[in-house]
Formats: sequence, structure tokens, C-alpha cells
Amino acid sequence: MPFIKLTKLEKRRVFTFLACLLFAIGAWLFLALKNKYIYTAKTVLIYKDFPQKRAFNPLQSDTVNLKVEGTGWQLLFSRLRINPQSIILSLNQLNTKNFIISSDQLSSINKQLDSRQKVISLIPDTLYFDFSKRTVKRVPIRLIRKVGFVKQFDLSSEIKMVPKFVTISGPLEELEKITDWPTDTLKIVGVSGNITKRIAMQHSTLKNVSIFPSSVQVTLPVDEFTEKTLEVPIKILNNYSYNNIKLYPNKVKVTFVVALSNFSQIDEDFIEASVDVQEWQNFGHSKLTVKVLQFPAYCKLVSIVPSKVDFLVDK
Repeated sequence: MPFIKLTKLEKRRVFTFLACLLFAIGAWLFLALKNKYIYTAKTVLIYKDFPQKRAFNPLQSDTVNLKVEGTGWQLLFSRLRINPQSIILSLNQLNTKNFIISSDQLSSINKQLDSRQKVISLIPDTLYFDFSKRTVKRVPIRLIRKVGFVKQFDLSSEIKMVPKFVTISGPLEELEKITDWPTDTLKIVGVSGNITKRIAMQHSTLKNVSIFPSSVQVTLPVDEFTEKTLEVPIKILNNYSYNNIKLYPNKVKVTFVVALSNFSQIDEDFIEASVDVQEWQNFGHSKLTVKVLQFPAYCKLVSIVPSKVDFLVDK
């Protein structure tokens, strides 16, 4: 198929025509996209101003459609992103009603958005709620932590939290399921000294349950640990026949790691080692197993030597 050959003048005319056509299309698109249009955007509702004496449960999804008035450019880019991602809705009306009319809050909603956008309605416009009597309960705070210590360092005593409890409020049937309330995860690495942090409480996943306070101060007492060995006498348990029992040896060496600050304070009075005579009477064991029944908190047991002892029964 032969190619159409154009003269220089004809080529110039074709290029001029195509350039004018593209310019006209671009100008039309620019003017068209500058015009105002109404488009729909999905968004998530976040509630505030909870009623103080009423526990509520939404009867519809927390995702609603917004009818938004904006330019064609905003309509074009709304397909590529969710805008707005969320809006805040006041629940003040629930103090006297069982529903909220969202159109009553359009002014407040529009203040949360880009000034070039305007929400003209929400779908659904009326939001309904189920109510029950609101009750209050105090539960302990549960610290979630991922803490990495420098070698030979660890917790030297109980973690301190201020406060130790949070107050939760909501429907009785929901509160009965809650036994504690977790914090956000405390993440620290390379710890070699005391740590004090303020940690936020985990947000309630139940819209009708609220917590107070929203954060807790956490103190981790940290110290360097070292090994210590003590000789501890062995106590005999469950000698109901009152036999004269002699142990060989009658003491064991208990090795453990202890914080340097407590090293001199921990002695054999803090540790109780014992054997159970029923091992011999009920099971016929020839040696008795040594067990540690009492041990200082925040010390870590390393070994008991010997772990089993011989015995002689003199009837």
C-alpha cells in the first residue's frame, strides 16, 4: 500500500489542524472540570459527645455515603482516594432522642473538610440507636510490653502503673465480659536503667463502651543482675507416720540471679527448700526430689545442687 506523500505546505496545515484540535479539547476539558458537580464519597463516622446516662448501640454501619459538591477535578481524583477518610458526628441529640439527624450537623461537618468541597447530605440522613441503662465498672490495667534488656539487666521489682485501674462505662451485658483493659504495646530495646513512660490505653472497639483515663504512667524498675549461691536447709513434708528421717545431705546449694541492689539483703531465710516423704511412702522412690517452695520475687532460680537427696528412715 503506497504512502500518501504530502508537500511541506500540506504537512504544516495538518500539524496546525491537529494542534488546534488538541488545544480545543484541552480547553473544553479544563472548563468542564472547573464546573461544580455532585459526587458520592464513602466515609467512616467517628462519634463524640457521648450521652452520660445512656449506653447506645448503633443500628447501622459506621460507614456512610456523603453527597459532596465539588469541581470536576475533585470528582476525578475522588475515584483514586477516599476523601474525607472520616467525619466526626456529635451525639448530643441522643440525650433526648433515639436517633440523630445528620443534616442538622452539616455546618460542623463542612468545617472538617477541604474548603473547596461542600457536603450537601449524608446517606442515610437519620441514624438510629438502641439503648440500655449505662453502668460503670473498674477493671485493672493490663500492660502489653515488648521490652529488650541489655545482657545481665532485667526487672528488679514489680512494674508500677499509675493508675492501676480504669473506669469503663457502657451496657451491663458488655461490661460483664471485660475483666481487664489492655494498654498499647510498650516497645523498648536496649534497656539498662529505670524507664518511666506514659502509655495510651487501647481504644474501645465497642462504640457504646468508653474508658477513663485514656493513658497510664508506667515505671519499669531495672537493675543489673548477678549470681548468688546460698546453702539452704531442707524441710521434710508430710511425715505423717512421725518416722525419724535423716537426709543426706540435709542442705542444698541454691544458685540464683539477683539484682545488685538486693544482693546483700537476700539470705537463706528468703528461701525454703523441701522434700516430700510421700515420694517414698506412696511411690517407693529411693531418693527424694528437692523442691523450692519459697523464693524471693524477681530473683531467677538457676540450679539446686543436689536436686535429689538420699534418706534414711529410723522407725
